[in-house]
Amino acid sequence: MEDLSLSTLIWLRMVRFVQNSNQLSNDHLRQFGLTVAQFEALAHIRNFQPVTQTDLAKGLTVSGGGISRMLARLEREGLIAREQTWKTKHISLTEAGLETLERAFPSQLHQQSALFDDVLDEDEQRTLHALMKKLYDHSIAERTAAEEND
Repeated sequence: MEDLSLSTLIWLRMVRFVQNSNQLSNDHLRQFGLTVAQFEALAHIRNFQPVTQTDLAKGLTVSGGGISRMLARLEREGLIAREQTWKTKHISLTEAGLETLERAFPSQLHQQSALFDDVLDEDEQRTLHALMKKLYDHSIAERTAAEEND
């Protein structure tokens, strides 16, 4: 096996960090009866409600089938309401969904922030943020160019 480039090692480290962070979040959010994906969906719905199922799927990292199953579960648990108007489903939080998110949100933000606050000083955080923004912006431009060529 050949030696991996520094770029590949950085990518692998980022992937591992995100996987570990998601596992820590899943463990943390269990106390609220949520997974990371459900938490992200509830937060997205709160910010854009009423949101269509299509727009919600675009805003999250969940497949079409995955979003349908997750929404069915959130609806069964009384956290969201779906209303169909002709061919479009609009999704909103219920009172229970809003209450759950209001309890979980500050706790989850604290848990995630601690992953950075505990090991990086403010200058390191600013540098990391700038570098991640630069990488993200480039990845969006690459994806846009690829979609235009399809």
